[in-house]
Amino acid sequence: MVFLNPAVLIGMLAAAIPVIIHLLNLKRLKKVEFSTLAFLKELRKSKIRKIRLKQWLLLAIRMLIIAFLVMAFARPTIKSISFGNSAAKTSAYFIIDNSYSMSVIDEKGAYFNQAKVIAGKLIDNLQEGDEISVVFTSGLNGNAVKPSQDFSAVKKIIKQSEISDITSQHSPVLMKVFEELENSMNFNKEIYYISDFQKINYLKLNKNNKQKFENLPESRFYEIRFNPKNVTNLTVTDFKSDNQIFEFNKPVEFTVTVKNNSAQNINNATITLFINGKRRAHAGVKLAAGESKSYKLTTTLKEKGLLEISAELDDDDILRDNKMYLGIYVPEKIKVLLITGKNYDAKFPSLALKPEIAGAISLEKISKEQIASRNLKNYDVIFVLGALTVNTGVLKDYLLNGGNLIFMPASNDELSKVRSFCEKLNLPLPEQINNFPDNPVVFEKIDLNHPVFSNLFRKNFNPKLDSPLIYKYLQMNTQGKGKSIISLIDNSSFLSEYNLGKGKIMFFSVAPGLEWSDFPLKGIFAPLMNKLVYYLTSSNQKISVIRTGDKIDLSLRNVSLPQIKVVKPGGEEFIELDLKKAGKFYAYSKTGKSGIYKFYSGKKLIDYYAVNFNPAESDLSVLSETEFENVLKTLNYPGKVINLKPEENFKKIIYQSRFGTELWRYFLIIALVLALLEMFVSKSAKKDLENI
Repeated sequence: MVFLNPAVLIGMLAAAIPVIIHLLNLKRLKKVEFSTLAFLKELRKSKIRKIRLKQWLLLAIRMLIIAFLVMAFARPTIKSISFGNSAAKTSAYFIIDNSYSMSVIDEKGAYFNQAKVIAGKLIDNLQEGDEISVVFTSGLNGNAVKPSQDFSAVKKIIKQSEISDITSQHSPVLMKVFEELENSMNFNKEIYYISDFQKINYLKLNKNNKQKFENLPESRFYEIRFNPKNVTNLTVTDFKSDNQIFEFNKPVEFTVTVKNNSAQNINNATITLFINGKRRAHAGVKLAAGESKSYKLTTTLKEKGLLEISAELDDDDILRDNKMYLGIYVPEKIKVLLITGKNYDAKFPSLALKPEIAGAISLEKISKEQIASRNLKNYDVIFVLGALTVNTGVLKDYLLNGGNLIFMPASNDELSKVRSFCEKLNLPLPEQINNFPDNPVVFEKIDLNHPVFSNLFRKNFNPKLDSPLIYKYLQMNTQGKGKSIISLIDNSSFLSEYNLGKGKIMFFSVAPGLEWSDFPLKGIFAPLMNKLVYYLTSSNQKISVIRTGDKIDLSLRNVSLPQIKVVKPGGEEFIELDLKKAGKFYAYSKTGKSGIYKFYSGKKLIDYYAVNFNPAESDLSVLSETEFENVLKTLNYPGKVINLKPEENFKKIIYQSRFGTELWRYFLIIALVLALLEMFVSKSAKKDLENI
């Protein structure tokens, strides 16, 4: 038995008061008048013994009344811990699930808001001198609040906290709390875990964990669980463009995948496509419970520059998973640098890439000797006519950092020069230069599914390219280093594609002059040259999936100032750089919210990324209490687990678990019963004395 107010037990000294009074009464002489000694002889010895017995009984009852009253005020409890622990300090950790699944709303409001209210009430249940710490399960750079005795400050942090778009595993969070609580010097150790207990948050468990927590067997783990029921929720699980080349005034198609995470069918929802905040297309959504389906949304690109595109569902019980982002760039100007040795080699490429034909392409032509005077990173595409013998190192660095290259041999190129050039760029080496002036070769295979052929032909039209007559060409195979887009009848590549670092190379096996082929005279020549430029610039677009919380490897290739401006959802920030020490990439990690992240060097947009939530968070399947206890066993947690419901009387349950079952009510009842018994015995003894 433990007393919550042990200091009150000093009142037990008051139990001696009835004894003192009894002893004093024995010393007082009582005068009894009688006429003869015969009266004394008539007293019965048994009656005297009865009176004495009642006096001793009254003494005992009065002492017990005082003792039970004192013990009642000392608040006795049943718990097998050492005397005095009730006065020990408490270390309490509050783990609050702030993932977006906690945004579900019921009749009492959003789960997360309810969780914050519950946490506030639990803090009020602690005593002065206790230490509290708050840990949020989702967020960036750690969300733990260091142990503090300032309850109001911690409650303010909880009140200001927000739902996070980041999906994270809870097991590492729990392990971190166990480790910190293990090192706490306070005797009482408590954990309050407020969550909806989604299975998705416990996928990665270290089943070989051997860490022991020797100081936690007496700790208590309070599990406060929200159980989503009858939730209506559609989720955008994927959003992508079906195009790889984006041109002004050209059609573009998007695929949006939607999943019904509800237990009921949904028949009247809508998915809407927005470009720069303007509604551009929509489709009706009809899904059975648990079903997933893809929808096509088509529009024409009417804007240039960076386009912020989103696919949005109607509002439902979880809003955070209704919107997914995509960023594409429709070039206003594509800077192309044409490097040539002979002017006559540049004639047809220059005509094909003229602004009147190419639209957004800005062409600059220089000789091979002028390469050193140009900063190559200022150009989107470099068109090289003829194998370079110098400055190939500069060109290679340009490619490794994400540059784009189109190569065509010069009319007078020798095999050795081309082989040397290819070797320096890690390209397969041409075997020989074939020359068939009287027996030209033609195209054999064309990969019409390659993006460079998109929008070149009418829809639902089965194209057949008019092959040029090729008299002279480099016999070259990709050798597993790239892919062939157009091949000749001897299986050598006419047009092939390669990667070097983050850069891309398009390699032609013929010179652009009429000595090698009549390719420049074919109707496909100019459109293909333009498509190649658009394809190369579009291939660098950040259309891959970046999840909230993931790091962005920001290329510093186009950064010229020591400061980067980041425009992101909810505001903007500035990053100071030491360009001498920064390296080629900067790891940006503050991706806590879904949306488009734009990076500027001065006023120049240098990069952008679409960051989206993890749709797995929308799966509301939860762990049962037994399954969660198994999770704690896997983590080797040795303490006591106590299940609470959000609507329960926390104070009563926590006090019982912390100190045991209080018995003061029973002690008070016993004292009252003894008081009644004392009145009865006292009255009876008084009558006996009167009858003596």
